[in-house]
Amino acid sequence: MRSPGEYAEDFIPGAKNHPVLDNDERAQVGTINKQQSPFEAKRFGAALVSKNIGDMIATHFASKPKDWSPLVYCWRGGKRSGVTTHILREIGFNAVQLDGGYKAFRGHVNEELPLLSRRFNYVTICGVTGTGKTALLHALDRAGAQTVDLEGIAKHRGSLLGDLPDEPQPSQKRFDTLLWAKLSSLDPNKPVFVESESKKIGLLQMPEAMRERMKTGECVWLDVPLSARVMHIRNDYAHFVSDPLALVGKLEPLRPLRGTKLLESWQRQAESRDIDALFGSLMVDHYDPLYTKAISKNYVNLSRAERVSLAHVDIEQLSAAADQLTTRFRTH
Repeated sequence: MRSPGEYAEDFIPGAKNHPVLDNDERAQVGTINKQQSPFEAKRFGAALVSKNIGDMIATHFASKPKDWSPLVYCWRGGKRSGVTTHILREIGFNAVQLDGGYKAFRGHVNEELPLLSRRFNYVTICGVTGTGKTALLHALDRAGAQTVDLEGIAKHRGSLLGDLPDEPQPSQKRFDTLLWAKLSSLDPNKPVFVESESKKIGLLQMPEAMRERMKTGECVWLDVPLSARVMHIRNDYAHFVSDPLALVGKLEPLRPLRGTKLLESWQRQAESRDIDALFGSLMVDHYDPLYTKAISKNYVNLSRAERVSLAHVDIEQLSAAADQLTTRFRTH
């Protein structure tokens, strides 16, 4: 029963929102409470809440059967969910109010997520940029293996260029909830495949407990020739292929690290639309050394990694690699 703004930040998996106060109405009630009095705020809010609940009953809940049993919640205090639950129960529905509301649920996620993260044996897919780590993770999922796509949940590819063009990242709360829900669905007696990640995925922080388990787990190393990596990156970053100057604009923060000469070279390649040379240089001159240095420190079993070689990052080779890995890491 929370406002659309509250719901957008995070919600219990599967919950459908029916706000008793929309964003503007909630702000109005808050202003009256502050500028006039709690009594006036409650009187003003009660009229809005009554109207909005009436609209819900006449529309969204009109076709619900008598044995419908909704779990109703709001933020914490229970006023919005309490009045809604009371009215639904008076109608004859078996409505139940969630004690403590979303805040109690959030506390449960905060408590459970580190514990859940430690339950699993992770197999981390490693490899320099463009080797198809995420694509292999998806192939493993199709092959029936247990996977957690951290970048998919975070809606970010995990680098300076990782923003998805038309999809913002979720809030940290939403990321935590989605990861909690995913881990809750997995079998701790079977391995879980993940992709190597840094501490932060875009703006979002992954659980430290999960990072620690990944560090000491088994690894897979992907070997893919540079030409195939460039082709794969072209497909993954099509928005930069169509606008290479936008790509170079995002690389400006690298100037202190890589120097003006290399930045100017990337600028010329973008201007001449020499996309393959630009992507190739980005990988060889920037991402490869950066990744190799970081990965060697973060994964203690990297030297014993299962090596997988792909001539091309395509469905056929990814499927064969997934079959190989599901057989190799069937159980722990």
